Amino acid sequence: MKNIGIALIVIGLIMTLVTGFNFVTREKVVDIGPVEVTSTKNNPVQWSPIIGGVLLVTGIIVMVSNKNKN
Repeated sequence: MKNIGIALIVIGLIMTLVTGFNFVTREKVVDIGPVEVTSTKNNPVQWSPIIGGVLLVTGIIVMVSNKNKN
């Protein structure tokens, strides 16, 4: 349980500080013989920092409850 608590704390902290990222994909639009036209598209992935806060608090609760059992 200690490892799960630590993982939740680390993931929650990262998700609170970094609220998203972008990744780029390339699409082939036209392919006529030797002529090829591609398009790049930005794909944002974003989440609320509240989710990171919830994971952080959950990790702390798991760590505290684990100490109380031992």
